[in-house]
Amino acid sequence: MFIRMIGKAFLRQWKKMFMIAFTIALGASLATAMLSVMLDVGDKVNQELKAYGANISVVPKDASVLSSLYEVGDENISGAYLREDELGKIKTIFWAFNIADYAPFVTAEATLDNGDAVSVRGTWFDHHMELPTGEQLDAGVISMRSWWEIKEGDWLDEQKISDPYYAMVGCDVASATGVHAGDKLHLTGTETAFDVVVAGVYDAGGEEDREIFVPLDVAQELAGLEGKVDSIEVSALTTPDNELAEKAAKDPGSLSVSQYETWYCTAYVSSICYQIEEVITDSVASAVRQVADSEGQILEKTQLLMILITILSLVGAALGICNLVTASVMERSQELGLMKAIGAHNASITGLVLTEIFCTALLGTIAGFFAGIGFAQIIGHTVFQSSISIRPMVVPIVIVLVALVTLAGCIPAIRMLQRLRPTEVLHGR
Repeated sequence: MFIRMIGKAFLRQWKKMFMIAFTIALGASLATAMLSVMLDVGDKVNQELKAYGANISVVPKDASVLSSLYEVGDENISGAYLREDELGKIKTIFWAFNIADYAPFVTAEATLDNGDAVSVRGTWFDHHMELPTGEQLDAGVISMRSWWEIKEGDWLDEQKISDPYYAMVGCDVASATGVHAGDKLHLTGTETAFDVVVAGVYDAGGEEDREIFVPLDVAQELAGLEGKVDSIEVSALTTPDNELAEKAAKDPGSLSVSQYETWYCTAYVSSICYQIEEVITDSVASAVRQVADSEGQILEKTQLLMILITILSLVGAALGICNLVTASVMERSQELGLMKAIGAHNASITGLVLTEIFCTALLGTIAGFFAGIGFAQIIGHTVFQSSISIRPMVVPIVIVLVALVTLAGCIPAIRMLQRLRPTEVLHGR
């Protein structure tokens, strides 16, 4: 009998049931899309911000001490260097998969044929590595300096590392010397000299425009620093800092055992810096605060925006459900009053109405969930040019949210139903 009554209610009021299902589907689709994007947006935002440079700088410990004493930034003034043969160890730390990219740098002073002194920086451009873990990695400044505008020529790639040697020339140097892509430059260093071909002229919009970038081994030989590097820039996917991260950044030794384990096993920028220092001998790794802080703030604001959109969509769905269910109860007041008159209790009538609404909500939730997955992919490809990963936890969260919203939307109608008096609605029948 109970099932027959529900079936007849669907048949008689199919238009209202359809509108209720449609309203719930809209709320469920927006909730699914926003939650999916919110749970996946951290990595997407971090990947987008990698285009604006590294968020971790690694320098020799002695250079870091003198740099802080004399307030000259990260410039290597002590003659201390990092070991090139340890660079692969960065991808062996606990958070190795969060290391998106990195590149070493070594600076050499050279003289051009016209007598002008120029700063030459050796680095990786698109360096392929065989890691100790058996993995392979392509890293370098091509991806870490993606904002550079190539005015002439093209990026230096692995096929142009030697025989002949190639270089990337800053636009200020190119303007001062009159060189163009394809021209040759003769670089005379303190130890040796090289002829390099200009692969491209770049505009970095800063001090790097007054430098020449060459393969790492070229700068090392120019300065007699084989196997040594000045610094390492690292782009890592990080979690926004909280009080624990700030406390650990000041002194990891001040943490309790449980705090230390939580901090070490969370991708805070301070935790990743600490782990890099563990594998790179006599090094100091520190966050580039302008980038690291921006990542956290942008991520928090983006997630807050997603939460607000989800809340507003669910509030709108609740209001729509409230109006539709209330109208349905008012239309059926005589039917419900008759049920009360022949002995039905408020609880049983309430259960009947709620069952009808929740069956409708189930259909709307299923349709809304799959529509939300589609919306999430559209957002992902439009904003981040990649698909959004749908986390399994989204399913129970959406189900619980829709159930709460549906129940909240039914409360006014249920209160009306319980106050309904058969003598009033059946008067004159």
